[in-house]
Amino acid sequence: MSSRSKARKRALDILFQADVRGDQPAVILAAEARRAAGEPARQASWLYAREIVDGVIDNQDAIDEQITTFAKDWSLARMPAVDRAVLRIATWELLYNDEVPAAVAIDEAVELAKEYSTDDSGAFVHGVLARIARAS
Repeated sequence: MSSRSKARKRALDILFQADVRGDQPAVILAAEARRAAGEPARQASWLYAREIVDGVIDNQDAIDEQITTFAKDWSLARMPAVDRAVLRIATWELLYNDEVPAAVAIDEAVELAKEYSTDDSGAFVHGVLARIARAS
């Protein structure tokens, strides 16, 4: 697994945890930063995970607007928490990170959704992100 794939998983953990606990992502991010300081072998994945989470925090209103616009009759509240987190990560990559090709962002998100969410989540995430990518 590449360091960016690991970073996406770490970002998913942080965003999911914040969502489920009702905490601010920055609070969970700070706790993870303290833990990461003692794990030099995971430094590469930590740096990108932090960039993702910071990017989602900084742009959450715009990201959520894109997801809501292209989710076709699905509100954010109605989505599984894992799907919300995966969509936020990939939408940030699509809209704010020019280093990640759209196809990679979408494929990585679909794999996370398939692994950690419902049986239908992979197709749902793919559909939403494909519409966002076409519109951007």
